[in-house]
Amino acid sequence: MPHLFCFGLGYCAQALIARLASQGWVVSGTNRDGSPLEHSSRVWRFDGSAKLPDGALVGVTHLLISIPPDQVGGDPVLRFNERAIAKAAPHLAWCGYLSTTGVYGDRGGEWVDEDSALTPATGRGHRRLEAERAWLGLFVQDGLPLHIFRLAGIYGPGRNQFVALQEGKARRIVKPGQVFSRIHVDDVAGVLQASIAKPRPGRIYNVCDDEPCPPQDVIAYAAHLLGRPAPPEIAFEDAELSPMARSFYVESKRVANRRIKEELGYWLHYPTYREGLAALLPLNPLPRQVLKPPS
Repeated sequence: MPHLFCFGLGYCAQALIARLASQGWVVSGTNRDGSPLEHSSRVWRFDGSAKLPDGALVGVTHLLISIPPDQVGGDPVLRFNERAIAKAAPHLAWCGYLSTTGVYGDRGGEWVDEDSALTPATGRGHRRLEAERAWLGLFVQDGLPLHIFRLAGIYGPGRNQFVALQEGKARRIVKPGQVFSRIHVDDVAGVLQASIAKPRPGRIYNVCDDEPCPPQDVIAYAAHLLGRPAPPEIAFEDAELSPMARSFYVESKRVANRRIKEELGYWLHYPTYREGLAALLPLNPLPRQVLKPPS
């Protein structure tokens, strides 16, 4: 019986395990306090300060890592569990590491793909790149069947522009030339499931939708679906942003996703933010749409 272990039972991991649990998979993993979660047979406490108990990975066939690197010492999973993971590597059929498109840095709105140079522009991006290289080291040295998934901005149930609008927190901040890529959490889970079905160890995949666009356009469309006026535009220079929020505007790029379609045969349920938001419309959920490959 396949057994998925998730270092970090967070938003994306829970979307994946909801799919796998219905197919009879055993799922275990970690969170910061060890509290039980739906679909998980065992949850271990892991807060990045100590290794897992011996034997936690016994019987595991698939491994997902969604815990980000920290500012203290890089990747906390490897810092405490590298030896256990290396020991388990020969028994694993698949391993996935969730990274970010931030490793590409700022491209002035130009396109990037998985073969583009890696020039992160933020501390977060640099830490992610270092973590990618550390995990690839286990692939090279220990045969870990590693796949890296570079995720764009994630949205989905409970994390979307409708929530921001209804809470009065949505702002249409305009920075000329700024474009972002994004991805619905259900498509993140779909890509991971497709990779599990067609593993290619050592491969890297961009996980994003088909239409990078300015962030203010997404908020305006969400407001339109709610039947309310869009918030007024605010020039980036006039916006009062936290250092964290401002850092997201340091980078502008369009991220290509051809590889998930050509190699994994995965066609997005939500190819643009319009389909994704329509399916999340609070009072009138719409059936999700599947983009079929061209004939």
